[in-house]
Amino acid sequence: MHVVLVAPEIHMNTGNIIRLCANTGTVLHLVEPLGFTMESAALRRAGLDYHELAEVHVHRSFESALGVLGSHRKFAFSSRAVARYDEVQFESSDVFVFGAERAGLSSEVLDQIPGEHHLRLPMRPKNRSLNLANSVAIVVFEAWRQQGFTGAAVPGESLPEVGHGLTTEMFGRPPFDT
Repeated sequence: MHVVLVAPEIHMNTGNIIRLCANTGTVLHLVEPLGFTMESAALRRAGLDYHELAEVHVHRSFESALGVLGSHRKFAFSSRAVARYDEVQFESSDVFVFGAERAGLSSEVLDQIPGEHHLRLPMRPKNRSLNLANSVAIVVFEAWRQQGFTGAAVPGESLPEVGHGLTTEMFGRPPFDT
């Protein structure tokens, strides 16, 4: 699977998505302009130490990203779309395209993806949108679930020796941005 973020603005969202992609085997594509630098300490902090475990590509334009992604099916996510994300049978090579936090996807980007591939996440009325990192996580985990969580660790195996909580973060470790 591939996630494309078009002009992401908030380093913390992108850092969380890098971590998500590392943990699900999803390739991340960032389309410039970015609202932060890839060397940002805040971006590294948000993604913890997952940057080395994730495959991340930066593209100068959406067209450049499309060129790399070739003929894979592409899905655009927008609060204005009619079809819901859970009405699709995703494939392991699918591409999920998300827009900037404040603006979403532009008409120019949406026009490059077939209308029947414009999807939304359901929300309560009168709400504008969900957080970008949360939206990407919902979609990626649904697609991965449909693929039988291929590549997931076997319970009790392949996990670092840390606590037994939902995450494996280690508190008290020195910050990695110093």
